[in-house]
Order: sequence, then C-alpha cells, then structure tokens
Amino acid sequence: MITILIWDFPVMIIKQYFTWQIEGLSWDPAECGTKKISLPREKIWVPDIVINEFMDENRAPETYYVYVTSTGLVLDGWPSHVISSCKLDIYTFPFDFQNCSYTFNSYKHSLGNTTQKLHNFLVNSPVCVIFSIIVLRRRATLYVANLLIPSSFLLSLDLFSFLLPPQSMDRASFKMTLILGYTVFLLLMNDLLPVTGNNLPLINVFFSLCLALMVASLLETILITNVLCGSRDFPPLPKWLRILVLKYLARLACMKKSSNRSESTFYKNSMTDNAMIDIPKEELVGGSPVRVWGQCLDEMKKMSQDLLAIRHQVEEHFNNDNRTDDWIMFGQVIDRVLFIMYIIFIIVSLSTIMVLWLHLYSLDKRS
Repeated sequence: MITILIWDFPVMIIKQYFTWQIEGLSWDPAECGTKKISLPREKIWVPDIVINEFMDENRAPETYYVYVTSTGLVLDGWPSHVISSCKLDIYTFPFDFQNCSYTFNSYKHSLGNTTQKLHNFLVNSPVCVIFSIIVLRRRATLYVANLLIPSSFLLSLDLFSFLLPPQSMDRASFKMTLILGYTVFLLLMNDLLPVTGNNLPLINVFFSLCLALMVASLLETILITNVLCGSRDFPPLPKWLRILVLKYLARLACMKKSSNRSESTFYKNSMTDNAMIDIPKEELVGGSPVRVWGQCLDEMKKMSQDLLAIRHQVEEHFNNDNRTDDWIMFGQVIDRVLFIMYIIFIIVSLSTIMVLWLHLYSLDKRS
C-alpha cells in the first residue's frame, strides 16, 4: 500500500507500507505475552524495493525498526522523499490534473519467488515490477487569489480610465502607471507560474492579453490626445471623413454634434457709396464746407478699409473655430467608438478563456 502525505510537484513525500511473510518465524502470544514486536532492520530480511523515477537521493528520515507479528507477518512503513520526473500537461493551469506513473521493482527478486497482494497495480512477469499511476489535482485557490483576481482588478481600472477626459495628461499618466504596476506584479508573481511543461498554459495567454489591452488603450489615448490638443494646426477635416465619423459613427456611439456655433452676419458699408449723394449740391460748389466734406470722405474710406480687414480676420477666426470643433468632435467620437470596441473585446476574449478552462477542467476530471 502506498500513501501520499504531502506533495509540491515534482517533490513528493510517499509513505509505503509493505508486508511479507517469513516462514518459520512465529510464537505463541499467550506464552510470550505479546502479539507484535519491533525488531531492527539489520536483524531481519527486508526486500530491496526501489522507485525507478528517482531524480535525487532519498532524503526522508530513515526508519530503523520493522514490526513482526506472532504469525510471522512483517509490517514495514518506509517513507520516501521523491524528486521525480513526470510529463506535465499544464495547459489548464491552475485547474489542471496530472497523471504521473511510478515504477516499483526489486533488483534481487523476481516474481517467481515473491508473493504479493496488489490493488490497482500492474505486475509484469517474470520480473516483479509495479506500475503505480498517481493522479494529482492542484489546489487552485492560491493562484486564483494571487494571480487571476488582481489581474482582473487592474484590467477593470484600465477600462474605467476611459471615463477621464482624454485631452488632459492625467489619463495618459494614469495608464502608464497602471502598465508599470502590472509589469511589476507579473515579475513578483512569476515564481507561482509553471516553468516546465509540454505546452503554453492558458493563464500565460490571459496575462499577455491583459498587458496587450493596457498597451493598446495607452496608444489610443496618445492618439486622441494628439488630435484634441493639436486640432488648431490641422487642415480642415476631409468631407468623406466628416460624413463617416461625425454622421454615422457619432450616431452609432450615441453622440450628437453640437450646433451652437457662432454665426456672423456682415452688412455692406454703404456710407462711402452714398456719401456723395447725401451731400447737398450747394455745398459741392467751391467753398470751405466742400473741403471739409472731402476730408471726411477720405477718412471714411480709410475706416471702410480698416473695417474690411477686420471683417476678413473675423471670418478667418470663425472658420478656424469651425475647423477646430470638427477635429475635437472627431477625436471624441473615435474615443467613444474605441471604448465600446475595448469593452466588447474584453468580454469576448475573457469569456473564451473561461469557457476553455471549464471545458478542459471537466474533461480532465472525467478522465
């Protein structure tokens, strides 16, 4: 009989219980006063049972005595500190099952001169070899509490950071701090991840996906901040892009374009055109009043030119404001659309990983 006491794979502490019968070794319990005695190992025959999968020496504490019953039955409890090799399937880590086989045999005795009673073991003749398959199930609570839950919290923080105004630098700095913290977290928790195996664990895919999403959201924030802060220097928004983004994507993202733009109304200055008409004809005949009105007319023409220049500047200002408003609206719509796509991608990818975990866990549990 084999009992597993503690395991921290691939290190395992196994306590083996062997029994064998020694012919001619018996006594009367009533006469001797006991049914079982303990004898030193050196004073009695003990079979040489070894484990072929040993990768290191047995460092378990030695037992110096065996128990012998009055009928000649010997009981031996032999602990083994096993450091072994095993083919690992860590794809569903930390919800994995491991099937490890251990071979127990004797170098001195064959099956012909050894009688054993085995349960759930395979015995190959003519040499006495016992193949034991041990199924190990990992306790996933530690890994869920220390790896999966903190990663989910950090990813949720990155998701809610989209609520910060994109034109401010606080959002970009917050995301950079979040990425730095997540990288440090992965470095600290690296010892909990498996380092050997035949394939890549799903939990590594989960961590890589979380980090990639955080980096993608930071790049999106940099792009939107550049659009919103540098919109005054950009050329007018192309017509096709204005229709696609400000009309269709804005409607899809439930955003309305602000219509409170300042509109200017300019009136034609008719003072200079009608100045000569408004002057009485008797004042146009040589005299001081005519000279005065001529000077006034020259001043009014200069004022008209100044007003025309001011009007051109005001028109250019309003055109620049309209162009800036278009780029700001463009950045806000793109930010909202990418936020919606970010949510959908997180839900789909994490749901896919969880379904794969549950499906493979159920298959391993059945097998």
